[in-house]
Amino acid sequence: MSSSRKPHAVLVPWPAQGHVNPLMRFAKLLHSRGFHITFVHTEFNYKRLIRSNGPDSVKGLPDFRFETIPDGTPPPSNPDATQSVPLVCDSLRKNGFGPFKDLLERLNNNSDLPPISCIIADGVMNFAVKAAEALGLPGFALFTSSGFSFVGYLHSTELIKRGIFPFKNDDYLTDGTLDTPLDWVTGMGKDVRLKDLPSFVRTTDPNDIMFHFMKDEVEDCLKARALILNNFEEFEQEAVDAVRSKFNFANIYTIGPLSLLEQKYVPKSLSESLNSSLWKQDVKVFEWLDSREAESVLYVNYGCVAVMSSHHFQELAWGIADSKQPFLWIVRPDVVIDGQAMLSEEFLEETKDRGLIVSWCAQEKVLGHPAVGAFLTHCGWNSMTETICSGVPVICWPFFADQQTNSYCARNIWEIGMEINPDVKREEVSSLVIEMMKGEKGKQMRMKAQEWKHKAEIATDVGGSSYVNFDRLIKEVLHSKN
Repeated sequence: MSSSRKPHAVLVPWPAQGHVNPLMRFAKLLHSRGFHITFVHTEFNYKRLIRSNGPDSVKGLPDFRFETIPDGTPPPSNPDATQSVPLVCDSLRKNGFGPFKDLLERLNNNSDLPPISCIIADGVMNFAVKAAEALGLPGFALFTSSGFSFVGYLHSTELIKRGIFPFKNDDYLTDGTLDTPLDWVTGMGKDVRLKDLPSFVRTTDPNDIMFHFMKDEVEDCLKARALILNNFEEFEQEAVDAVRSKFNFANIYTIGPLSLLEQKYVPKSLSESLNSSLWKQDVKVFEWLDSREAESVLYVNYGCVAVMSSHHFQELAWGIADSKQPFLWIVRPDVVIDGQAMLSEEFLEETKDRGLIVSWCAQEKVLGHPAVGAFLTHCGWNSMTETICSGVPVICWPFFADQQTNSYCARNIWEIGMEINPDVKREEVSSLVIEMMKGEKGKQMRMKAQEWKHKAEIATDVGGSSYVNFDRLIKEVLHSKN
């Protein structure tokens, strides 16, 4: 297909690793189906990519190009730290439309590029869909969190109507209010409680930026031409059904896990040449894992945004140490919010024969390694889908946003997880790790995770539900161009 006749998709993720990854996977899948791709980073993340992976990482290909837009925020003091989430959300919502619309016009006026066929925006970047529609171009939303959390956010208006949001004072944190059952919530399973909704409801501020940002962005997703979810139908069936029925939006495509689709249908050379990691990955982890017994290693990673206090960091560390289990722990330089991520000589000496600590790794490949037996996680959606694809159960320590909902689902719907009390104590960490790695509950959860892995494989095989939905989406995106 000549370059001028190719369909041209423009993709724009929210600027954090957990959002860049699924949009990049989707971009590679579209490219493998003959699309010309323009992938849009913020200027801040574009510079981070170059520092992490070198200038070649953003050269792209003749038909896979990178562009940038400003995020409108002042640069942080540490150029490699994750930016303030509320600050970036608020700034992009207010300032993103103009620069992105200008970029679309410039791309469409470039005679060396095929005309734009569609815009695929992160589900929290709906200014991009609005800019597309303003130019008469079809806009689609790819929601990068779980379908269950999407449904949770769709209940935000009802939380206001019922007087639940905002809370009157901070007593709700300790007086049992968060354990209130919500029998009026549709599409989130049985026995859902207030604490299981996405966490931005937890505020006394009626003007809380993140509550209103997520409420508005998720409601705007239902104004896009279609909603794309990184899941497979069976995994979040109740949530998908609720979007279609209760919220009356039928144009929904479940096309995940995207990581599996990429593995199966994107040429390996393309996957490896387009590395979207904002962090430099440590490769020595695999030699270390190769020396370990099957299912013996606890993998610990708190994601790319989540943070903890220095006290909880030390409690987590000694809980892991006291469990006596082998572990691979990813310690980001900025994971501690009120100090440095420092581990004592005593801890390092205690764990030197069974622990490996690095600052970042290729998580999907780690979870797929036979030595990994469990995953201690913040429950971000990429981590949840990747652990399912590898058949690995989870110990949940959710931080914010959709993570509380994902933890609830891991424990109550998918039956693959246990949760740590938010006020982390080393004794609890140790006992949960031992139970997960050695106990009967852990064995049952590992079997359940393997069952979900098998179902994810079927969904992404040729003829499976996600494969068919992806194929259908391609044809309908191409049809909208014509």
